Amino acid sequence: MPQMASYVILCSPVVLCLWEETKTSVSDSLKNNVSWHGLGVSTLSWVLVWSRRRWRPTDASNLQRDTNKAEDQSATACSRRVSEDCSIGGTYSGVEAMGLLWSLQPVPGSKPGLRMRKKNVQAPMVVTISVYSSHLTEGFGDQVPLAGVEVERWYMAPGVQRIPVTEDGLTATLFLPSGPGPFPGLLDLWGGGGQLVEYRAALLASHGIASMALDYLTCKYTMETGKIVEQDYFEMAYKFLQKHPKVLGSRIAMLGLSLGTSVILKIAVHSQIMKLRCAVCVSGSHVQPMDGFLKEILDYFSKNSGNTHFTKDNEVVWRDLLLPIPTDLSLKVDMKGMMERAGNSHLLTLLSYPNAGHLIEPPYMPHARVSLFREIQSRQKLMVLWGGQTLEHSRAQEDAWRKLLVFLRKNLYSGVKSGSSSLSNL
Repeated sequence: MPQMASYVILCSPVVLCLWEETKTSVSDSLKNNVSWHGLGVSTLSWVLVWSRRRWRPTDASNLQRDTNKAEDQSATACSRRVSEDCSIGGTYSGVEAMGLLWSLQPVPGSKPGLRMRKKNVQAPMVVTISVYSSHLTEGFGDQVPLAGVEVERWYMAPGVQRIPVTEDGLTATLFLPSGPGPFPGLLDLWGGGGQLVEYRAALLASHGIASMALDYLTCKYTMETGKIVEQDYFEMAYKFLQKHPKVLGSRIAMLGLSLGTSVILKIAVHSQIMKLRCAVCVSGSHVQPMDGFLKEILDYFSKNSGNTHFTKDNEVVWRDLLLPIPTDLSLKVDMKGMMERAGNSHLLTLLSYPNAGHLIEPPYMPHARVSLFREIQSRQKLMVLWGGQTLEHSRAQEDAWRKLLVFLRKNLYSGVKSGSSSLSNL
């Protein structure tokens, strides 16, 4: 039997650590500068990471990862560093510097379909890292760890301002970078689940871009009238950014995930008001009717509901919803073809991530392969299979975020003297 040791967890003093940053101290170049030390002839240890924060879309909370198993055969003091040790079991395997975060899973017995989403971006995500002497699969709250430490991961850099926006009937939140400005602007659209989701916009503002998260499915207008917003709703949001004294009105981009991609493509082709500097579309589709706007897009999706499949666990699979891709140009936005015909194909960047899931988010967010989803028109709750493999999905999120920041910096800041004091080193 291995002789167990006394432990202490060391975490370098943190000046600032954003959720998607890969270092936790000024002098540290490692991704997760957490280590633990103990004495023993042979040491066997497990690391547990969890958080008691509340997430969206549900109020259930505890998330955990249950192992980073390491064995030391030396007769002297042993030391373990999370970013260097090899995990041989649990929620990830091998050496993964940020595996403690991206492999987080709901604790056994949690409500099915949890997806980790930060609601209050003005408070950090507090992550507890603990060392245990034996492998745990349940009863985490009842066990006493050998040692533990709390690590704060923030979504807003110091000086970033959060400003609720209700002008012109908008339901939005603007995040302004620190510094005098003016800054390039960005409209941030999430997908078909609705709600005002702020954490991506907060992170982008921490990188020097004035970013406005916009609710367009469950906004005040829709909740009061029962009507789906039209193109002018997005144009009002664009004008709000354009006129803001701390925003460069000629350098505004849009970023969308899933259904947000459909909206962006529609706007890029048809709007005479929104002159976007660039656009980023993540995990969406160019298949949509060219006539009409959001209601017509949703109606077209519903029309194709016969392509929906279900797993043996009754999980919804929408992978084939818009297949086969129509040849009729009135049923799709052929952005690639349009850019080629205009001689601008060099301005189009396509990224593909095999084995990644649908919900590609900022890096180190846990992989949500399955989650609860409220269908926007019927308001029915569904368990949706978003797909992907955890390791490949994590790699995709890290790579896509890095390239997204580079792309935005190139297209929004090129030739502009920045007034931001929060620009990161890319």
